[in-house]
Amino acid sequence: MDIEKLRKEINNIDGEILKLLNKRAEVAIEIGETKKKIGILPYRPARERDVINSLIKKNKGPLNSQAIKNIYREIMSASVNLQKKLTIVYLGPEATFTHEAATKKFGLSADYKPSLSIKEIFSAVEKGIADFGVVPVENSTEGIETPTLDMFIESDLKICDEILLPISHCLLSRSKKKKIKKVYSHPQALAQCRIWLQKNLSSVPLMEVYSTAQAAKLAVKEKFSAAIASELASRLYNLPIVGKSIEDYSINVTRFLVIGKEWSQPTGDDKVSLMFSLKDKVGALHFSLKPFYDHNINLTKIESRPSKRKLWEYYFFVDLEGNCEEEKVKQAIEELKPRCTFLKVLGSYPKG
Repeated sequence: MDIEKLRKEINNIDGEILKLLNKRAEVAIEIGETKKKIGILPYRPARERDVINSLIKKNKGPLNSQAIKNIYREIMSASVNLQKKLTIVYLGPEATFTHEAATKKFGLSADYKPSLSIKEIFSAVEKGIADFGVVPVENSTEGIETPTLDMFIESDLKICDEILLPISHCLLSRSKKKKIKKVYSHPQALAQCRIWLQKNLSSVPLMEVYSTAQAAKLAVKEKFSAAIASELASRLYNLPIVGKSIEDYSINVTRFLVIGKEWSQPTGDDKVSLMFSLKDKVGALHFSLKPFYDHNINLTKIESRPSKRKLWEYYFFVDLEGNCEEEKVKQAIEELKPRCTFLKVLGSYPKG
């Protein structure tokens, strides 16, 4: 009898939650109409961050902060998509880690479209086919995704947000481990599982493909083959997990960027990404970075890429803590400009 009473209480609470969710949705629709009139997109990373952080601060349990974040991610996803159905393009096919990162950021209510290349993702957003794109930019153990950086040289799209996704790899196959004759995966995934593969499948050929999801698709079709992919791929393609958490390092995180046409608003915990090129002379890089030191700005990353236009000419990509609306960041960038042959601010956005 006590259980039945408690169940009735939960039913009543659920009824109240449902009423409040729909009331929230009605207000969200009104906000969407206002945004439409003034010509801004319904998705605002800064606003999302403020709402979730405020709720986490107010939360007294027993639900933990991650549970609150997960619940409100879907509530806000549903609300945004009542204002406008967002189309998100990602590096596909389904069940790639980029797909997982995209759903982590935009929730399950958005419309997701896979793309076969990073160039196609940039193109889809530039042409308005998609509202946002999600692209990998670096991994904590294997480093930078050069195709993403190279696209920023050509494109005027902005970095709107970033996503940090812990990566755990599985060996998927319909065959037992001893019978596997071929392993498919993305080059980054193969590199991240190098030690495990050497210990367990040292004589098995490793086949590089353009995504972990494509690897899973091939492993489904080919007898005695396997794929290194995610648990999501295992569920989607009905491939048994032969080995779990086979990555060489437990701290294995991939950083993804959300790209779009608009700047993000400041949150108080932001990053700025920019790229520049310099004259080929002694001390040029040191001289270019001095404004950040002078204004006490922390640089979290610096990476160089060949320009592909002139021999031994490079672009430098820099991430720094702060926001473009901060006075010291503005001043540092202004002081950097005359020291460069080229300078572009790629985005000012919330930290992942």
